[in-house]
Order: sequence, then structure tokens, then C-alpha cells
Amino acid sequence: MRNLLEFLSRYHHCLVFLLLEVVSLVLLFQYNSYQGSVWFSSANMVSGKILEADAWMGAFFSQGAENEQLTLRNVQLEQEVLALREQLAELSSRDSTVQSRGNLPLLRHFNVIPAKVVGNSVHRMDNLITIDKGTADGVKRDMGVACGTGVVGIVYMVSAHYAVVLPVLNIHSNISCAIRSRGYFGYLHWNGERSDQAFVDDIPRHAKFEVGDTIVTSGYSDVFPPGLLVGHVIKSHDSRDGLSYRLQVQLSTDYANLRDVVVIDNATLREKIDLMKQAQDSIKPQKKN
Repeated sequence: MRNLLEFLSRYHHCLVFLLLEVVSLVLLFQYNSYQGSVWFSSANMVSGKILEADAWMGAFFSQGAENEQLTLRNVQLEQEVLALREQLAELSSRDSTVQSRGNLPLLRHFNVIPAKVVGNSVHRMDNLITIDKGTADGVKRDMGVACGTGVVGIVYMVSAHYAVVLPVLNIHSNISCAIRSRGYFGYLHWNGERSDQAFVDDIPRHAKFEVGDTIVTSGYSDVFPPGLLVGHVIKSHDSRDGLSYRLQVQLSTDYANLRDVVVIDNATLREKIDLMKQAQDSIKPQKKN
């Protein structure tokens, strides 16, 4: 209290001056229309700037959710484009074997779980990706992972709130792929070198393909549905034994700039995996008499 009284006694002239200034300004703007309009316009401009800044900050912090929605939408649109291209190829060729396969399934027929990449590496032989979704969100081992531009990898390990993904950029990765609209398939591998390229092995010698052909998931595995984009053929090589081709593929996914992904959960594929495991467990080796 004593300090307050000392402060008031020391600065009472300034305080009285400020009080009189405020009173004079109030009287000026209240009883003079011109000055009042100027004050009103200035106050509106300041408040408008403040509201604009607040809206910008809100939009900035909401970009994370928007990016998730855009990633999901990009994946869906990519699948729709591939399906339409397949339909066009069927109508053009009138090939009954192609028509019998039916349309490529779209991702909207699958359960997808949006996730963010929280850990990633591209310069090691055994690169791994960590995402911020786990068993609490419905993620399970062996689920496929994709992004708006194509295939990412396969869920390898899962905890309650995180999952580790085995990406294409891992020497242990092995994903069944096909040359779109041609029917030939092989297996996608990475040789540990360039992070934007991989190889499709075991393409048969009688296969017909061209540089620029699109590589997609074959649908022959229990992880990915058919038609997910993988990349494009940029070169062909002979296999070591000379019995097949090895296709050099430009990957469609930029792993060094990966942020938003989706985990694909297909109940049909999960049921198939479980049934196969039950069948394997039920088979017991026969003892020789």
C-alpha cells in the first residue's frame, strides 16, 4: 500500500494529464460527427485486421486435418483413374480374358485409416517408416499402406498408438506387382541404391511390354488390392539366369517427402489370411510307419 501511495504521489501529474486526455478524446469523438466517423472507421479497420489474423492462424493450424483428407481423396481418385483406364482398355481390345477379370476394385470399398508419418529414413538398406496410428485405431500387422501417389509399404510391427511400416525402400520388401493392361506380373524389390527406383523381377521372357508402361499391384497377395500405382518402367534387363526379365521402375511415391498415408484394411483379405493360417495350423505331419 505504501508503495502504491508513493507511486501516485510521484506520478500524479502524469496520471491527471492522461485522465484529462482520455476525457477530452471521449468528448471530442462523442459530440463531433466528423471526428466520430473517423474514429469508427479506424476502429473497424483495426478490428478487421485482428479478425483476419485470427482466421489465418486458425486455417494454418487446421492444415493437418485438411492434408489427411487430401491424401485420402488423392488415393481414391488415383484408383478411379486406373479403373477407368482399365475399362477403356477392355472396350478397345474386346478381349474376353480381360473382361472376365472385372473392374479393378476401388479403395472406397475398403476400410482406410489416415495416418501421419512421424519417422522415416531413405538412405539405409533396411529403411523403416513409423506412423502415428496403432492397434487402438484398428491398425494390424500385414496391412497395406499407401499414399496419394501410390504404394508405400506393409505394416510390420504395431503398438497401441504407433506402427512400423516396411516400405518398398527396404531390401526385405517383396510386393507382387503387374504390368497394367498386359497381365504379366512379378515381384517388386529394392537394391539399396536410389530411393526413387526399384526393380520388378521374374517377368517372363514371352512378356510384351514397353518403356513407360505402368506398374501396379497385382492383387495376387493378401495385402494390397489390385491396381494401386507403383511406378513406370524406365528400362529392362535380363535376369542373372537369362530366363526372365528384370524391369527397372521409376517409383511414383516420393519417400523422402512422405507426410500423410492411409492404412488399407480389407476384411476379405484379413479373412483369407486367417483362414490360411488356420488351415496351416490344422495340418500335422504324418508319422512314417
